[in-house]
Amino acid sequence: MPPSSIPNATNCMFLSSIAMFHRLSALMLPKSTRLFCNSSSHDLARTIAELNKEMEFVFGEAPPTSITGSSESQPVSQDSSGFMCTENIKDESKLTHVSVKGEAQMVDVSHKDISKRVAIASCKVILGKKVYDLVSANQVAKGDVLSVAKIAGITGAKQTSNLIPLCHNIDLTHVRVDLRLNPENYYVEIEGEAASTGKTGVEMEALTAVTLAGLTVYDMCKAASKDIQITDVRLEHKIGGKSGNWSRGK
Repeated sequence: MPPSSIPNATNCMFLSSIAMFHRLSALMLPKSTRLFCNSSSHDLARTIAELNKEMEFVFGEAPPTSITGSSESQPVSQDSSGFMCTENIKDESKLTHVSVKGEAQMVDVSHKDISKRVAIASCKVILGKKVYDLVSANQVAKGDVLSVAKIAGITGAKQTSNLIPLCHNIDLTHVRVDLRLNPENYYVEIEGEAASTGKTGVEMEALTAVTLAGLTVYDMCKAASKDIQITDVRLEHKIGGKSGNWSRGK
């Protein structure tokens, strides 16, 4: 139906909507590559206020002041690049190793309380029957697989901050690595524990311990088979810190 045949009130709404669309489009597409530049932000606010008045005249009420319809809007600020951003974005971020600018950072733990920290991690190394029989009989050419992997895991835990870039250098008070053979499924089950009294957790040390132990098992046995798999590397339990105690499955 052409606009000329639309009733007067509806025609007014139709024409007003077109006018508002063109005015917003002209303002929201600046020549600059920035989303909102400093020189246009005040023009945007003034134009939105004028459009609200027109909407109130046409529809009988002003539109909501936020997208969700709430009369309260989030605080808005501009960063050095001229982009508009809400002030509470950084509060919603849960990645402590990422700064508000999206850059990698090492977390400052100087304000944290000193407490006992313990973490337990585990993994599996699936050998297959042929390699399993060699390991269990201690017939692998390189030597005692389980003993060498145990030492490797302990050494790995102490080198965690050198291997993982943003980890803190922690004074460990205890490291335990145990390896057990599972004759039913032909795999090695590895469990690692790390402990410290300090300001940050030792989860990464426990995870590094079992990972290095698993890699060592692979290295010791790879001549016999390339089909060995390292699986289920995971944290099982932690104690201490602001987040408290945690156990898998609870």
